[in-house]
Formats: sequence, C-alpha cells, structure tokens
Amino acid sequence: MLKPITALAALVMATAVVAPTVTQAADTDSVRVSYADLNLATAKGQHLLGRRVAVAATVVCNASTPTRDYQIDAAGQLCRAGAIERAQPALHAAIDGARRGTVTVLDAAALIVTAK
Repeated sequence: MLKPITALAALVMATAVVAPTVTQAADTDSVRVSYADLNLATAKGQHLLGRRVAVAATVVCNASTPTRDYQIDAAGQLCRAGAIERAQPALHAAIDGARRGTVTVLDAAALIVTAK
C-alpha cells in the first residue's frame, strides 16, 4: 500500500522540481533538473534524481500526451530515450561526486536534460 503512495509522491516532487522550467523547454529544448535537495550518496536520492531526469525528458520532448499518430508518438519516445541517455554522464558524475564527498554549491547542483 505504501509503495504506490511513495512512488506517486516521488513523481509529484519530480514534476514540481521540473515544472518551473517547462517554459524554458519551449524556447531552448532543455530543462534544468535540480538535485540540491537530494542526498545522492543514497540509493533513494539516486533513484529520485533518475525519476526527475525521466520527467524532464518527457517534458522537453513533449512525450507526455499520446496522440493518435504512431509516428509522432514514436518520435516523442525516441527523443525521450535519447534525452535520458545524454543526461547519464552528468547524472553519474553527480553521484560519483556525492560518493566522494565533493561539495557542490546549491545553484550548481543541477544537470541539464536536452532534446536532440
């Protein structure tokens, strides 16, 4: 019972973190994903950042609303998968930094998810 609620809460939080930059996505095809509030040294923090990246990729690729056009939907999902893949090096660098105890200034504690 608690797992679905926890997953839903994580999705809501990820959406809330990404939502302020949605307007930027229309102009630049990128979204800034903050992880300043996460402890990336823990599995939970890493999972939450991964979810935020996935939500940001969905937003930046406009892949959240299915259409009746298979080609458009497939292009959106391909864009989303590519955006997540391109964000992986920054995500792993942030996690590695947290494991080593690297200090990150709050404004710099973010990564950018971009559409192709």
